[in-house]
Amino acid sequence: MKRLKLNTLSAVWGIIECVIFAISWFVIIGDAFGDAVNKTHNTGSAGNFFYAVAWISLVLFIICAIQSHRYDISIVGPVLGIIGSALFGVSAAMAFPAIVVLIVGIVFLFLQHPAKKYQATKNTVAK
Repeated sequence: MKRLKLNTLSAVWGIIECVIFAISWFVIIGDAFGDAVNKTHNTGSAGNFFYAVAWISLVLFIICAIQSHRYDISIVGPVLGIIGSALFGVSAAMAFPAIVVLIVGIVFLFLQHPAKKYQATKNTVAK
């Protein structure tokens, strides 16, 4: 079985993404307080950065899933990466569930197990 560098790079990017998502709450809340005190509008810009990271990661994990399927590698890791990135992409309030799902997906991306193929046997055929 071939190990894909794309899976490994996606897993490393997933770790970076988890760190970015973890600090996002502090940055956004800090900007919200700063906006309230200084009458500025920085919260939207900070939020847009974190959303851009999530949606770019979503595209990366989709490409990773396609390549993994092509080379008969389990797509559990990329699918969990897609779900985690989409959770944050929908709402920054979902950062914690997104981080948990991404961590599980990262583990599967690093493992790169071969995909299990369904094979019909004589016992599964209707009588």
